[in-house]
Amino acid sequence: MTSYERAARTLDPPWPFTGRESELDVVRASLGAGRDGVVVTGPVGCGKSRLVAEATRGTGCARVAGTPETRQLRFAAFAHLVPGAASLHDACRHLSDVRLLVVDDAHLLDDASAALVHQLAVHGRTRLVVVTAEAAPAPAAVSRLWTGDLLPRLTLGQLSREDTARLLAGAPGAPGLEPLTVNRLHHLCQGDLRLLRDLVDAVRERGLLSRVEGTDGTDDRDGWAWRGPLPVTATVRERTARLLDRSCPAERETLQRLAFAEPLPVDPERDALDLRALEHLEADGLVRVDDRGAVRLAHPLHGPVLRATAGRLRARRLTRTPDRCGPALEAERAALLGRIERADVRTVAAPVGEWLVAQGAPLPAGYAAVRARYARLRGELREAAAWAREGLRDGTGDASCHRELALATAQSGDAPAVPTITGGRPHGGGAVTRPTAAEDDAYDAVRLGHPGQAAGRLTGVFAAHADALARGDGDGLDRVAEQLGARGFLLFAAEAHAQAARAHRDPRAARTSRTRAVALARRCQGARTPALSGLALGELTARQRQIVDLAAVGLTNREIAEKLTLSVRTVGNHLYSAYARLGAPDRGALPWLLSAQGACSA
Repeated sequence: MTSYERAARTLDPPWPFTGRESELDVVRASLGAGRDGVVVTGPVGCGKSRLVAEATRGTGCARVAGTPETRQLRFAAFAHLVPGAASLHDACRHLSDVRLLVVDDAHLLDDASAALVHQLAVHGRTRLVVVTAEAAPAPAAVSRLWTGDLLPRLTLGQLSREDTARLLAGAPGAPGLEPLTVNRLHHLCQGDLRLLRDLVDAVRERGLLSRVEGTDGTDDRDGWAWRGPLPVTATVRERTARLLDRSCPAERETLQRLAFAEPLPVDPERDALDLRALEHLEADGLVRVDDRGAVRLAHPLHGPVLRATAGRLRARRLTRTPDRCGPALEAERAALLGRIERADVRTVAAPVGEWLVAQGAPLPAGYAAVRARYARLRGELREAAAWAREGLRDGTGDASCHRELALATAQSGDAPAVPTITGGRPHGGGAVTRPTAAEDDAYDAVRLGHPGQAAGRLTGVFAAHADALARGDGDGLDRVAEQLGARGFLLFAAEAHAQAARAHRDPRAARTSRTRAVALARRCQGARTPALSGLALGELTARQRQIVDLAAVGLTNREIAEKLTLSVRTVGNHLYSAYARLGAPDRGALPWLLSAQGACSA
């Protein structure tokens, strides 16, 4: 069992506020004139309190919070604002001068405090920003805030993989993490930002991160990797208490068998799993059964926790060792290839390969190349490069892995080249991405803006893309982009929308296509293909573009500040916003983006 207790620390710098830009705008808008406020709900740990803190920064608001220990004390949350012996009427009067009140953890309020919040909402003289956990039972007076239409409700969803990567990249004291480690953390935490921070701190402080070596034995630029078991921290135990505290032996055995070999079939004749135990676990939301009768643990965190807390003898009895994963890996590989051939690369479960990587076990090059190709077709370019590198760890120099690594690197702009067409075949930074093996490089010609090179060589949505581009049909290109996006080809969809933006004669339609292209391109992990050249630069404000131009030629933030008569902090803020809009990791990517824009304009 791997357990972990963090040493006490006094100063813990905050992580940057990342993502949630649209939600931040909604909360800020709710504080405007004529507005009554908002209720913010979502799962535990998803960043509700941080969002509200950012939205109300500098407003001089009053703050109260519910706590489990004070739910039986009258007006406990308002103890610093209202006398303890006050009636509800007196409490409202005491708060008459408060124009903005933030109520955190409202689901933990005592009944009197909940009633006071409800009355303040009814009277409407105080703007309220109320934060409450989604699945937790809340006092009726709190839930009536939105069910009774007193306040609008904003429900936070899970932070996206892209925003999680941005958050981790900017976390203070955290080294740069390679893409497969980012995926692992995002998958385990499922949007729980408290758990995310806890795990990052744990793996860093316990020395569980190792520098990723490049295929030539040098340190790889993609940073640090976490391989091995999950550290069982206090937060991890808290989040999985219902799982670890099962008292029934049959239920514990069923959970651990699933942890080491999920999915398992429900087969009454073979008695592979205890059916009565399964029924209880399913009723408690700890396992789920799909339409094919396969049983899985309900949360991605559950399997790693159960494996980490199992004794050595039990783990030895139940574990599926890497050398026994061959058939399962081949089945995953065949399934991925089948999806590629059907031109459908939407998200698909392939847990065995991910488990091998997480354990630091060697990955067969053939499997790694297919995983890399699947990720690349989805526009997950950094992830594709990481899978290709995993296939090259054994030193055999597999040609397919080398090819996938080169393609993912080129399309992310890390090895920029000027695309050209020679002999009817495209070459260069944005080329060589095939929808299917049989269609060779024809679709690359379409992506590079030469649809005539692909005449008669494409089928389905790819042929429709070539046809719409040849006719300069902006609406047709937008329809193609939607079809490509629905099939999981996010990078191709972004490129089609970008081509539509240039084809439209109506400026409003062009702006819409361009906005959609930018939104999709941001999800493609730094993609910088010819079709996207200059696309994001148009999203910058005039001041941001001015600062980006100066940064691209090598000026420091201080030099830019002196030149433009700005503060260094203002320059840094503009650059940070520009990086987010451009999908650039740092100022080192700016010269390529600007040169691509110049080439596109020419």
